[in-house]
Amino acid sequence: MAEAEFAWHVPTDHPAFAGHFPGRPIVPGVVLLDRAIHFAEILLGRPGLAWQVGNAKFFSPVGPGETLTFALQQKASGAIAFAVQAAGRDIAAGSLTPPAP
Repeated sequence: MAEAEFAWHVPTDHPAFAGHFPGRPIVPGVVLLDRAIHFAEILLGRPGLAWQVGNAKFFSPVGPGETLTFALQQKASGAIAFAVQAAGRDIAAGSLTPPAP
């Protein structure tokens, strides 16, 4: 099964920070899921898929300028398990299911 790690440095000017939240910007969970899907597509070499989120848990907020590590692992079922960390703390974890080929 395929597995890989990807790094993403959160841009300080990411458009999601404009309204999430004034005075204390944090990366919305949907942005973390979008990055996980992007990296899963790279891992599988199959861009533009209609993914399903099997589950997702968010443990710690992420601010501008942080560097995140996304660890992805393909399971026997074809699902992709992901875990996100930053500076030694758990940020998020979950699973993604791609459509059948």
